[in-house]
Amino acid sequence: MNNYKLTIQYDGGRYKGWQRLGEGENSIQGKIENVLSEMVGKKTEIIGCSRTDAGVHAFAQIANFIISENLTESEIKKYLNKYLPNDISIIEVVSVPDRFHARYNAKDKTYVYKIWNEDHTNPFMRKYSMHVEEKLNITKMKKACQHFIGEHDFTTFSNAKSKKKSMVREIHSLDIEENAGFIQIRVRGNGFLHNMVRKIVGTLIDVGLGKIEGESIPSILDSKERNQAGFPAEPGGLYLEKVEF
Repeated sequence: MNNYKLTIQYDGGRYKGWQRLGEGENSIQGKIENVLSEMVGKKTEIIGCSRTDAGVHAFAQIANFIISENLTESEIKKYLNKYLPNDISIIEVVSVPDRFHARYNAKDKTYVYKIWNEDHTNPFMRKYSMHVEEKLNITKMKKACQHFIGEHDFTTFSNAKSKKKSMVREIHSLDIEENAGFIQIRVRGNGFLHNMVRKIVGTLIDVGLGKIEGESIPSILDSKERNQAGFPAEPGGLYLEKVEF
């Protein structure tokens, strides 16, 4: 058997997310599996490292699949990119050891969220960032970031779809950059619950707008009450940026 690792970029705007939930579902995983199955002449499944939500994008989603056929990396890449829709791109195919598993072997994931923070819209980024018209207080937002760093129970920042046995995750870094009207919030951690990043961003936006104080975040975390967190920021501004193994 042969194990191949894929690095995938996609615009998630018209998809219901990464994960294939059933036949006919419009998912990234489903689109790639359909093409792979055509390539080898039988049903083929892929394993993704992160189940991005509906509308979320990826610069570098990682997946792997196992087939009996001994195909070259270039053959697979060329075939997939020929038949996949143009909002999904395979940027790398690598043959990996049998034991490699895209989800279980992932150690760290980095997501980046883009906010357009001007009083006018950005026509070119309206599908790929969240527009916040009122000026955000970046200093307060940066200070609030420190309360998320470390290991915490993130039940408050999940939603009812999160079925994990443990809601404990560790955030290694949470940084904010501002440049030419854009605010980028970059978070790196050992794993993320459903809607966790978007709720963290929504809470930081509330801090930046003066709706809550950053010092209240520890008590919000401790409450384990989902309605205490900020709104989930819009999915179009979120990107899976990097996965480390």
